[in-house]
Amino acid sequence: MIKNRFLCKTNEQGITTIFVVVVMLLLFTASCNGDKKEVVVVAFDPETTYTLRTTDYTTQFSDSGITRYRATAKEFLKFDKAKEPFSYFPEGIYVEKFDTLFRTEASLRADTAYNYEKQGLWKWAGNVKVESLEGKTFETSLLFWNQKEEKIYTDKYIRIQEEDKIITGIGFESNQDMTQYKIFNSQGVFPVNESAATDSTKNAVPADSVTVNPATATAPEEKPVLMRKTASKELAPLKMDKTK
Repeated sequence: MIKNRFLCKTNEQGITTIFVVVVMLLLFTASCNGDKKEVVVVAFDPETTYTLRTTDYTTQFSDSGITRYRATAKEFLKFDKAKEPFSYFPEGIYVEKFDTLFRTEASLRADTAYNYEKQGLWKWAGNVKVESLEGKTFETSLLFWNQKEEKIYTDKYIRIQEEDKIITGIGFESNQDMTQYKIFNSQGVFPVNESAATDSTKNAVPADSVTVNPATATAPEEKPVLMRKTASKELAPLKMDKTK
């Protein structure tokens, strides 16, 4: 009899415990359902929202185990969800090309840069300055590099400093080494000691100027001025008024 009483009492306590737990769960669920839920909608525009950001950016490109190019930038933004994925360098970029002894043989500097990976197209803007393999200096406000077509071009004013002369014009196209190039509307050729006069004509655009189409990089072949290759020599860059 004592045993039966113990089992009965134990069963009653077990049932009571289960009942209490179930009631508590129901009350908690009802309380949660009564809470107000606020949904925050965050707008995402893939054209203006970057997916990756890096500061103090540095990258190197090698050929047969030898570093040939190095690019550095203060800030690097990646927009790989955009319709045309691209990389953006809002605070400028500096690119160096090295010889086999890791000496700089060419360089490029720009205030802003864009790299459209799928198109194989680079766009440099602002104060763009290129030191070529031949020691010539190219300065402009906008420059494109079409990697697929292996050419560099612009439809803006360009200033080219060679060993003994300065060439200015509107519209420019060259091979990607910038050793063979043409100016579509030459404004003149000046001795280096007349650089001040060259800069004073920088913003004077002739009425018959020829424009290079940046989208297609196809320029009209109207009396291009062909430049001869000259011996490489280190140059001292001249100051000039630069506009974006």
